[in-house]
Amino acid sequence: MATAADPNRKTNDAPATGSKRRNLLLPALLLSLIAATAAGAGVWYYTQLHAAPAGPQPAPPPAPALYVAVDPAFVVNLPFSYDGPRYLQVEVQLMTRDPLALEKIRANLPAIRARLLMFFAQTDPSLIGDRAGMETLQNNALVEVQQLLKAETGSNSAEALLFTSFVTQ
Repeated sequence: MATAADPNRKTNDAPATGSKRRNLLLPALLLSLIAATAAGAGVWYYTQLHAAPAGPQPAPPPAPALYVAVDPAFVVNLPFSYDGPRYLQVEVQLMTRDPLALEKIRANLPAIRARLLMFFAQTDPSLIGDRAGMETLQNNALVEVQQLLKAETGSNSAEALLFTSFVTQ
């Protein structure tokens, strides 16, 4: 039997010292794991806030439309027809989104008006009796205006030509 003075005798102090180290190491590792997880979550959140969204970006809204009225209304005699209208009265507005183009259009209004007057006077009465014919006339009139503006200013300037009144008789 071993006595209290026996050096080979194991006491409860030795395992308690190693166990204390293990008990302190476990919370330190747990705390490190929590800190690393929180840091990773913070980095992910930051990158989600500042990352470019995936997929195609929506187009920015267009600039506001600017209109120029080509006053007064056009009134033209149409080529003679037994079964169709003989007069055309149409009010026209030009649309652009560029303020500089707006000034170019305004500067060339007399030439635009003259060109459209000749164009409308050559309209075949049988072609403007329905919506499709009116839309074709509108598109062709826009092409006339854009050709004139291209020759005078170097750019089309007008994006759309709108009929605000359309009367045939």
